[in-house]
Amino acid sequence: MISRGIAPDVITYTSLIHGVCKLGQWKEATRLLNEMVSKDILPNLVTFSILIDALCKEGMVVEAQSVLEMMIQRGIKPDTVTYSSLIDGYCLRGEMEKAKEVFDMMNSKGSVVNAYSYTILINGYCRRKRMNEAIRLFHEMSDRGLVPNTVTYTALMDGFCKVGRILDAQRLFSKMQACGQVLDVQTYAVLLDGLFKNQQLAMAMELFRELECMKLDLNIVIYSTLIEGLCIAGKLESAKDHFYGLSSKGLEPDARTYTIMIKGLCDGGLISEAEKLLREMEQKSVAPDDCTYNTIIRGLLYNKETLKAVGLVQEMVDRGFSADAWTMELIVDLLSEDKVDSALWSLIYIVLQKQGYVFIDFEGKQNLLTIDHNKL
Repeated sequence: MISRGIAPDVITYTSLIHGVCKLGQWKEATRLLNEMVSKDILPNLVTFSILIDALCKEGMVVEAQSVLEMMIQRGIKPDTVTYSSLIDGYCLRGEMEKAKEVFDMMNSKGSVVNAYSYTILINGYCRRKRMNEAIRLFHEMSDRGLVPNTVTYTALMDGFCKVGRILDAQRLFSKMQACGQVLDVQTYAVLLDGLFKNQQLAMAMELFRELECMKLDLNIVIYSTLIEGLCIAGKLESAKDHFYGLSSKGLEPDARTYTIMIKGLCDGGLISEAEKLLREMEQKSVAPDDCTYNTIIRGLLYNKETLKAVGLVQEMVDRGFSADAWTMELIVDLLSEDKVDSALWSLIYIVLQKQGYVFIDFEGKQNLLTIDHNKL
């Protein structure tokens, strides 16, 4: 474009920034923003809003706030989309007070606070199990003449399930039906998950059978929820039947589905079958993630398969993943029992040292310290 003598303008740069943001390349997006400013091409509202949204999705809310302040200094007024992105960023980090501050700022600055903005904040409170605030906002929406949508109802229903208020979740589900709300697969998945996790197996299976009769396009999310619920309820054979029957329904398990089934097998003491599934993932080009590795490593440790567990820790670290706090606690407990021979202990030490951990001996017990090499 430039080689043909066509100078890029704000629309060109904004389109480029939008494209790299969709790819998660926020550093490149920031570079492009700085480049356009250096060329005296002024970013507009859309440019800034796109970058703020990308930074928030990466958890970089402080940087997003700085971009917001920059646009205000340049005389560009943030709109509902801009503020909503920032609210979502704070919610994703669990910083609900700051999210509410931005929400209140929208009101004070005269920006339109719509159902989308309310839903983001309600969902944030529900994720943090702060149901009183979520319910208050839900009623406030109606008082302001705003109509909650399916996403709003589903977020609130999920919150009720998380705090064990399953009857309230069911009442809300019934209210959605009475109000003519479109009940999508995600809504059903949330209620199904809530019923399973609140020990309501019979009602969960009844709901699933209703779904099958409704001829809805049941996706892998629904079946993953079903398989996990059956595993939690101790119905491992039934869970396996549904898992191995997915292909007959035209579905393929994703990383989450595999991880759920691997955990169920580990909990049931079927370690060999769990290991077989882990290798099957790679054969079917489904990449195991950090959750998958941590799940099977914990299963191996619980079942006294220490050598295999350490081998998978090595594999996990080599692939750029880290052992989580729960897995590390099991490893430290194992070492503290003095039941590990010196050769295996040396292997554990080498593997975890790569991950940034060091062991110290304190009062006869192994203690684990994390070393941040970036600060050395």
